Amino acid sequence: MSWIKSMRHFFEKHGFHVSSRVADRLGMRATNVRLFFIYSTFVTAGLWFFVYLTLAFWLKLKDMIYTKRSSVFDL
Repeated sequence: MSWIKSMRHFFEKHGFHVSSRVADRLGMRATNVRLFFIYSTFVTAGLWFFVYLTLAFWLKLKDMIYTKRSSVFDL
């Protein structure tokens, strides 16, 4: 059981206080760093959602314009 506690202590010491360590390194407040991470997460997720919607629109538009005709008499 002691190795579990030592592993937990390691991750708490080196992994969980990332924003406070970055803020100390940059000379900022930790809340501003956390807000930056939150806002950048929303921006990147929103950006890829916008790319997905744009590609879906282009594919739908392509299907509407370029339709495969089975014969010459389908005009």
